[in-house]
Amino acid sequence: MPTSDDAERREYYRIEDRIALEITPLDDSLEAPSEGSPLFNLLSELHLSEFESQHLLRQLGDANRALSGFLKAQNKRIDLLSQVLAQMLLGSLGDPRPVVMSEAGLDFHNPSPFAPGTRLDMKMAFMPQALGMMLRARVVHCNTLAEGGYAIGVEFEGSTDAQRQLLARYVLQKQAMERRQARDQALDAV
Repeated sequence: MPTSDDAERREYYRIEDRIALEITPLDDSLEAPSEGSPLFNLLSELHLSEFESQHLLRQLGDANRALSGFLKAQNKRIDLLSQVLAQMLLGSLGDPRPVVMSEAGLDFHNPSPFAPGTRLDMKMAFMPQALGMMLRARVVHCNTLAEGGYAIGVEFEGSTDAQRQLLARYVLQKQAMERRQARDQALDAV
């Protein structure tokens, strides 16, 4: 009989990746999100804003090619600035660590445990795109590892539609890149 975990696995694509991750347990008595780092908040808002305006840029491209070209060039400049900002912030988030992720949640190893049901603020930086996201999550499972530490699974909660779509796009792009690399390696081996 399939479990709810099996059903969730079929619903979302999962990828293995390395991301910078900062985890802060939430005090359940506080409903307001923690302010966090103003620079990280700016990075996160830059990416959400860019994602939300893409459809407008495509529509503009059909009507006015010159304006569309100019705005794409400006967008590239903003992307470069966000990459600089992300590189500066990576030091505060720590070294990238291996994770398994989907648009619904994240599995990772951690030196200290979090009890199931614990709510977390999670700052994540995905490279090389310099994508910064700040999401809330709830711990679904926490298992002790034989080699030390804990295997923790979280489910994102309260994320906006734009955040979910941005995560889904990142997962699909990463998966497509891995498929291209595997195909290229297979062709090189022939």
